[in-house]
Formats: sequence, structure tokens, C-alpha cells
Amino acid sequence: MKKERSIVVSAILLVLMASLYRILPSRPLGFAPQIAMALFAGSIVKDKKYAFLLPLFSMLVSDFIYQILFQFKISSVPGFYSGQFINYVLFAGLTVVGFAIKKTNPIQILTGSVAGATIYFLLSNFTVWIGGGLNIANMPYPKTMAGLLNCYSEAIPFYRGSLYATLIFSAILFGGYYLINKYVIQKPALVNL
Repeated sequence: MKKERSIVVSAILLVLMASLYRILPSRPLGFAPQIAMALFAGSIVKDKKYAFLLPLFSMLVSDFIYQILFQFKISSVPGFYSGQFINYVLFAGLTVVGFAIKKTNPIQILTGSVAGATIYFLLSNFTVWIGGGLNIANMPYPKTMAGLLNCYSEAIPFYRGSLYATLIFSAILFGGYYLINKYVIQKPALVNL
């Protein structure tokens, strides 16, 4: 029963997080909860298949919702875009980092958040460079070391936003999970005086 509660509480938190962050007006580049969601699922959900599936499922639900809103011109943010599959693969991979995070250890949560954002920055921008992505002048990055370094340097604002978001959303997810477990699921018994 405790295992099922963990999965249900995690799923609800992840779907809410994946959907609601997009309504933040003028959010910084790269400011998104997905890295924190993958870390959280890897840390909290003991059944590894669900640990991988829950963040991906929450992202997919969120993407479908936003695609429908985009189609009906209610939102200017599309749910689906080119290169999205790579992001799903990278986020699933970041779940492995969450396996090393003890859910009640703030130092491990902080370290995992920084590591997750950094790993995502390095891998996602490498895939942009190797896949023929365009620089800010709409020109493909040259397949040279200078081209790769240029790709990384142009992505620093995204990294900064991603790092802040991962730290904030990790605090919300891990903190929310802790509070829900402490005050809702495991209600302390009231002492009669």
C-alpha cells in the first residue's frame, strides 16, 4: 500500500509540475521542471520502471494539453516541437542520477540538482551541435571544436535558467513530498490530555 501511495503522490506532483510551469509569464530561458522531475522520480519511486515512466508520462500529458491549447489558439506555446524525442531520452537518463539521491538529504538533493542540470546542458547542446543545430545567426554550427564551444557558450543563458529551475523545482518536489508524507499520509496521532 505504501508503494502505491508513493507512486500516486509522485505522479500527481509530476503532472501538476509539468503542466503549471508553462503558465509562468516571461520565465527565463531554460526555466523548466523536467530535470527536477526526473531526479525526483529516480529518488522517490523505488520501482525503477515507474521511476523512468512517471516523469515521461507527466511530460507527455502536459505536452498533449499544451498542443491542444495551441491548436485552439488558447496558448502560444506548442506542446510538440522538433528535437523533443532527444529531450525525452535525456530526461529519462537523468532519472539514473536520481537513484543516487536520498530523498531526505538536502545536500544530496542540491548536489544531484546541480549535476543533473550540468549533465543535461552538456549532452543536449552536444546533440544540437552534432545534429546540425543552428546558432543565433541561423547558421549551422561548424563540426569543429570551435563550433562545439560556440554552441555551449550560446547556451549559457539556458543553462543558468535550467540550473535555477532545477534547484527551485527540486526544493518544491522533494519538500512537497516530505510535507505530504509527514502531515497527510502519516498523520501524527493526536494526544488526548
